[in-house]
Amino acid sequence: MKNLFDLSFTRFVSPSIARIVYILIMVALGLGYILVVIASFASRNVMLGILVMLIIGPLVVLIYLALARIGLESLVAGIRTAENTAELLRIQGGTPPGSAHVGSAGGPTPPNGWNQTYGQPPASPSNYPPNYQPPAQ
Repeated sequence: MKNLFDLSFTRFVSPSIARIVYILIMVALGLGYILVVIASFASRNVMLGILVMLIIGPLVVLIYLALARIGLESLVAGIRTAENTAELLRIQGGTPPGSAHVGSAGGPTPPNGWNQTYGQPPASPSNYPPNYQPPAQ
């Protein structure tokens, strides 16, 4: 919970509260389902009440629950991708986003041995097949 009050935004809070949000969505959908079933029976139309209770209500609840789950999963997956990318940059010797020094050019630095001009790994001729001709520039 202390990450919720982190004003520097150095840590992601979404993965830790996604479970709580999902539980709240399930509770809200359950209460909404019960209220709609009660309202449909209160309309004095028993067939409508049974239809809402057995077919329409559960279908709507399942669709909204699936959409909420997909949305939360995509949010958490995006955040985990960002965390993993930052970790890979750190392992390779680059600068993770948000930690560039003041006064520097900014942005990540390529790993040692990479071509600074083109941002690509060095191409050694020994990696090419014997009859390979590189494309003309």
